[in-house]
Amino acid sequence: MTNTSRSNRLSRRALLTAAAGWALAGPVAARRGEPPVTIRLRPDLSRATTVFEGWGTALAWFANVTGGWPDAERNHLADLFYGPGGLGWTIARYNIGGGDRADTKPYLRPGAAVPGFWRQPEGTTGTDWWRPDQEAMWDWSADANQRWWLDAIKARVRQPIFEAFSNSPPWFMTVSGKVSGAEKATDDNLRPGQEAVFAAYLARAVDELQRRHGITFRTLSPVNEPNTDYWHAANTQEGAHWSPARQAAMILATDAALKARGLKTAVSAPDETNSHLFLEDWAAYPPKARAAIGQLNVHSYGTVNQTGVRDAARAANIRLWMSENDTPLDKDPEDFEGMATPLAFAEHVVLDLKRLEPSAWVFWQAVENLSTRHGAKGSNWGLVKADYQFAPEGPHAIHVTAKYWAMAQFSRFIRPGYRLVPVDDLDTVGALSPDGKELVLVHVNGGLSPRQLTPPSGWTGRMIVTDARRRAEPLPGLTAPPRSIATLVLRPAG
Repeated sequence: MTNTSRSNRLSRRALLTAAAGWALAGPVAARRGEPPVTIRLRPDLSRATTVFEGWGTALAWFANVTGGWPDAERNHLADLFYGPGGLGWTIARYNIGGGDRADTKPYLRPGAAVPGFWRQPEGTTGTDWWRPDQEAMWDWSADANQRWWLDAIKARVRQPIFEAFSNSPPWFMTVSGKVSGAEKATDDNLRPGQEAVFAAYLARAVDELQRRHGITFRTLSPVNEPNTDYWHAANTQEGAHWSPARQAAMILATDAALKARGLKTAVSAPDETNSHLFLEDWAAYPPKARAAIGQLNVHSYGTVNQTGVRDAARAANIRLWMSENDTPLDKDPEDFEGMATPLAFAEHVVLDLKRLEPSAWVFWQAVENLSTRHGAKGSNWGLVKADYQFAPEGPHAIHVTAKYWAMAQFSRFIRPGYRLVPVDDLDTVGALSPDGKELVLVHVNGGLSPRQLTPPSGWTGRMIVTDARRRAEPLPGLTAPPRSIATLVLRPAG
């Protein structure tokens, strides 16, 4: 999940082939006087489907950094994402860190060294010393920065949804002795027979965090992007490969560990990087493993076979989340104000909602490290940019990007409880309020001509726009400017 590795993956998988010309041609500006194009928006309200639960972010790694910043700064960030005047997010994914040996020379990227909750007693050696039933081997003071965010979200959201997830087992449970992966990227890194011990580690962490912070983790995801070749010992972030068979064993062990503690937390899986690998994993799970899953998670770093994942979730009658994505336009240099990446991102969100029809859409890293240090061109990961490597006591410059406002076009208006509705226009996603009296249509105009958006008969309302000049601002009429994201908030006429 580093910027570099993610960017390489985006390039390899060509996630944004339709938009690739933007990167090659440089910034695109609409020409004045282009005639408008009429787009008739025809949502099928009779087919309102998924009840949407909300939007959110993974807390690792940015929370591991910003949770230790001065109160004014970290509260400002929390307000930007979870406050009533911000994005209105309601979901957070908390990363239970694995943690490397105490004497390991730091090698993980800034923010990625999320502390584990284990403690190694003095005098112990090797890898078989840890005992989950011995209180002396737990450290509940760990990970204070990320945990600050749990309290901050709880204070801002009336009914937050928390999910815990793991990127890697602790170092002493791994084959390589490192939380970044096995020596060979396609080898499983959990030592054979360690499933129950690792599951006990995760379940106890969930139990203690719930009690200490007065929250509920609805789900726990024990593996992350498991059946990939991303994770290897020389990597700069936590990660672990899991074959489908080892995934299934870990799912069953996690379910058993949660139940042994009397927890209502359900297992979520497989948090695969894209839909076609998700389907490969799912096809290999035995019935018992499938039955132990309470929520299906998929990432959308790739858009092939998304409707197949939708169908698998429906056939199994299991809730589906799009649990991780960020979409910077490939090779687009870091730019807080430019619209190329925000438009690509918004197109991706629209297609995810239309094809996966998920119950939630969760961003990867809400705050990303400034990537233009030392003269580099950088990239447009994240919604907000800040310098992770500056002294914790600050002050820290917080840069809100245009992509933040692209997200606002969705999350401020498609709210928890709304139902996704099919729309026949490729660039438009729709959602209907629980009472059926508000229809939200989010349209992405990546072209050079204005688009006159014609709502369905019997509906009227207002339009909010983000483009090169506006940041989630109302605009009279229903004509979406060129290179813009437009949200129509409609009510029955009369």
